[in-house]
Amino acid sequence: MGVIRFQRVWRESLFTRLDFRAKLLIVAVISLVAFVWESPITLAALALTVIIAALLSGIEAAYLGRIFRLMMPLYGLLLVTHGFWNTQQVRVLTGRETLTPLFTFPSAWPLVGGGGMSVEGFVYGWAVILRTIVLILVLPLAIFTTDINQIMVGLVRIGIPYKLVFIFSSTLRFFPLLFGEAQAIIEAQRLRGLEPQRMGPLQRVRVYARIAIPLILGALVKAQQLEAVLQARAFTGSSARTYLHESRLRRVDWGVILLGLGLFVTAMALYVWLGVGKFAWLIFPSAPTPVPHR
Repeated sequence: MGVIRFQRVWRESLFTRLDFRAKLLIVAVISLVAFVWESPITLAALALTVIIAALLSGIEAAYLGRIFRLMMPLYGLLLVTHGFWNTQQVRVLTGRETLTPLFTFPSAWPLVGGGGMSVEGFVYGWAVILRTIVLILVLPLAIFTTDINQIMVGLVRIGIPYKLVFIFSSTLRFFPLLFGEAQAIIEAQRLRGLEPQRMGPLQRVRVYARIAIPLILGALVKAQQLEAVLQARAFTGSSARTYLHESRLRRVDWGVILLGLGLFVTAMALYVWLGVGKFAWLIFPSAPTPVPHR
């Protein structure tokens, strides 16, 4: 069985040809804008842009689907949490003392009687979900489209100590090995007649929990081997060393950097002066200016 590769992009695109430092700036800009924006409209547009960029860069749609399926329970929890209980923050964002009820539980019901979900809280829950989607999918645009060696050189060029970069790159290299060993153990169990697909959820969890012990032991052995190799090569962790791979900013990289900075300044200016990206933008246009709490 082949080992799962951490780099999931198998074809050339604009993202694969960019320098890692330019990609990092794009990731930082998108993340900062996602944190500042509160409107589900602007966050939905940003999430759609990131999804399209991920598909164009070569990231598989199946990978995005797995991410969405894994995050579904969290998304449901966010909707319930913000819809029912996040009333104080929503009042501040909308400037309204009374929120619009979406539905209300009958007062005779125990514990939840009289409570309900507000329209504003439900909308804000969707805004948080879209922000989460942006933050989860924007990082693969930089990581999955760049070779690990280029990532190391790029991080060193922006001033990060080489020891930290080496730890980060070693972590990226260890994950595929661990995934490969886990698949090998599962295949060995299947050859012995074990079929986790036909088991219940609890039995399946117990079977997969048994994989942890050989995985931990294998990881410890690999860590000891890596330590011995580093000591044999007199590893010091100094950034003042030669590198096999080069990292140079070309014209297209500088263009992407300037474009990213320009978009960030424009987004912040529109947010401050015109309210583009604020929670009430285009959704609650009649909402007055929020009153600060004393």
